[in-house]
Amino acid sequence: MKFIIFSLLLIPNVLSAQDSTYYLPAHNKQDDSLKFELNQIIKNHTEFTYTASSTDVWDILKHTDKDTANANNVILIYSQRSVDAAQEYNSGSGWSREHVWAKSRGDFGTSNGAGTDVHHLRPCDISVNSTRNNRNFDTCITCVDVIDNGFNTGSKRDADLWTFEPPDAVKGDVARMIFYMAVRYEGEGSEPDLELTNTLLNNTDQSPLQARLNTLLHWNRIDTVSNWERNRNNIIDSFYQHNRNPFIDYPELAEYLWGDSIGAIWMPEQSDTSIGASMSEFSSSKVRLYPNPAQHQITISHSNLSIDSYAILNYLGQNMIENALESNVVDVSALPKGSYVLVLRDRNSNIIYFKKFLK
Repeated sequence: MKFIIFSLLLIPNVLSAQDSTYYLPAHNKQDDSLKFELNQIIKNHTEFTYTASSTDVWDILKHTDKDTANANNVILIYSQRSVDAAQEYNSGSGWSREHVWAKSRGDFGTSNGAGTDVHHLRPCDISVNSTRNNRNFDTCITCVDVIDNGFNTGSKRDADLWTFEPPDAVKGDVARMIFYMAVRYEGEGSEPDLELTNTLLNNTDQSPLQARLNTLLHWNRIDTVSNWERNRNNIIDSFYQHNRNPFIDYPELAEYLWGDSIGAIWMPEQSDTSIGASMSEFSSSKVRLYPNPAQHQITISHSNLSIDSYAILNYLGQNMIENALESNVVDVSALPKGSYVLVLRDRNSNIIYFKKFLK
């Protein structure tokens, strides 16, 4: 029972990437240095094709945006409607893939990289997608309701300005996806250099800019991170791209880069780090886990710790393997590719070590 409690209560934090291992290079940085380090952490992700016979963006969105009440459906971002996931476009009768950072803002299209990065791609009603077009994100002044099949979505377009306002429930989601893109794509190689602006762009402007920055910062503050976003972030990291959206893990980062904390040094609060500093320090000084990423097995190197058992949990905190530890080598060959946590316990079932690893 102790182990079940640990699984349910602690693993969502362990796997939120709010720990020193993933974001450590960005600690104690500020301004351009902070942005650079975050870019280095999240770039070089695994890329998928927009449309293919193998795993493509359609397939990934069916997983990341699955309706938790109906596994056959996906949730449309701006409408919040649940629709049949199998209806991929379907000659205009199904759903489409919305580039939250409009693909014309930087003219990157649907090519691998920015065009297929699922951190900013979401299922969307086709007509709503057309209405959004490449409109700037902003609070409307002369508001026109956006309708999806007779349903008032809560989204609005401006009758006079080229702007789009999503419903309150996803305003923060939109902001954090836009922030991610502005950090992930910095003009390296053939990638676009995406930046944020407070200047509204017209519909023909293909500059790699997205507006309006001040509005996005406001939305990030008032619509806090939801469990839906956290789960989506974990799925993308664990199963597909193997990178994270830092602004879901630490939404305050937006303030350090563009908001009211510019010039300040970023250091996450100690309370945000997994189980706590004492265990993190204890673990890192006493135990080493390799190789990481693993292929067929992992080796546990430690300094005379009395380890009785181990467990391997997936990103949902579910037990994948749980056994007595009879040697320092653990077989992980049966695990599918993904992100996991190794937990070690003593004979009294006390947790003495945990470590995230990839396979």
